[in-house]
Amino acid sequence: MSQTADPQTEGPLYDVAVVGAGAVGLATALALARDGVRTALVGRHAPVADGRTVALLDGSVRLLRALGAWEALEPQAAPLAEMHLIDDTGSLFRPPPARFVAREIGLDAFGWNVESARLVETLRARARAVPDLTLVEHDAAGRTVEADRTVLALADDGTSGGGQRAARQVAARLVVAADGGASPLREAAGLAARRWTYPQKALTTILAHARDHREVSTEFHTREGPFTLVPLPGGRRSSLVWVSAEARAEALSALDDAALAAAIERQAQSMLGAMRIDGPRGLVPMRGLSVPRPVGPRLALVGEAAHVFPPIGAQGLNLGLRDAAALRDAVAEGMRDPGSEAVLAGFARGRALDARLRTGAVDTLNRSLLTAFLPSDLARGAGLLALSTIAPLRRLVMREGVTPRLGTPTLMRG
Repeated sequence: MSQTADPQTEGPLYDVAVVGAGAVGLATALALARDGVRTALVGRHAPVADGRTVALLDGSVRLLRALGAWEALEPQAAPLAEMHLIDDTGSLFRPPPARFVAREIGLDAFGWNVESARLVETLRARARAVPDLTLVEHDAAGRTVEADRTVLALADDGTSGGGQRAARQVAARLVVAADGGASPLREAAGLAARRWTYPQKALTTILAHARDHREVSTEFHTREGPFTLVPLPGGRRSSLVWVSAEARAEALSALDDAALAAAIERQAQSMLGAMRIDGPRGLVPMRGLSVPRPVGPRLALVGEAAHVFPPIGAQGLNLGLRDAAALRDAVAEGMRDPGSEAVLAGFARGRALDARLRTGAVDTLNRSLLTAFLPSDLARGAGLLALSTIAPLRRLVMREGVTPRLGTPTLMRG
């Protein structure tokens, strides 16, 4: 692909410039560069906050393996061999716990849980070793769209991947915005975004506990939101995402370690025994964002620039990684000009549908927990009961939740 110099920037004309050096931006840049696409990754490699984890579903693990990152990450990840859903809403209609086993659909695990900082560090190390990928470690300050390229202005002097002084501009046929939920590139392009909030916050931390988790992820559905324990390596460590009403979440966050551990043990019905806080805490506002058409002139949105989820159901980052893999496929099909309208239109069609379906599922589940409306409880309970008792339906839902068959990107296929 493009190897020419750009006289306007006194530097190379890249095929693609990815803005944002988080997990999704790194994965996007790596997915493109592995095919020989001349790629620049623009963004500071800032420290990643400890204490947050991500459950990487099977398709995401396939992508990381294709990118050459999984071998280093796997020893730091815990498999999720089973998932248990427990209704703890106090509803009059309480179905029995639903149990999902990965081996029922031919997998060793639905996914693997890993600390977010470890994931980003591993992807960064891989990015530094890949040819055709230039790291430009400073911020983008705006862009100018021309007929056959986009020119990114850089906020300050910085360094490229080799440590040399970087140019003040970067030119590319296509710019990919992986710059987060507040995405300056999305806002500057005038792409419409729908935003909403929930009357909840999510308390996150890492726990040590007396009993082995046995590679089982357990989610309690409470009237204030899901309370989820996800395995970490070692058998007796788990990550916590406790979604509750804003006031309660803030009160829990203010407790000392011993009091918080006791509250978590009570909420978990002592299933893992005595708890101990074993990592920093986070308090995450519950909000959502969707972009109906995640593309603009020579611009594609991926990750939270295109969709933001509350931390429910492990959908957020996994959907962002599907964006990365799908963009790689779209660019491969439009080799002559990765920023052309045809390439972007194809990418937009598939990604908008996927995001809309995932957004609807997460939103429906969360809102159904917040209401004591009996028909809503009946519908949710009947759904869980059906999943528990109808094996073909359960297997279908498990497969679609882990690796959707419709429109699965090439690097995520089995």
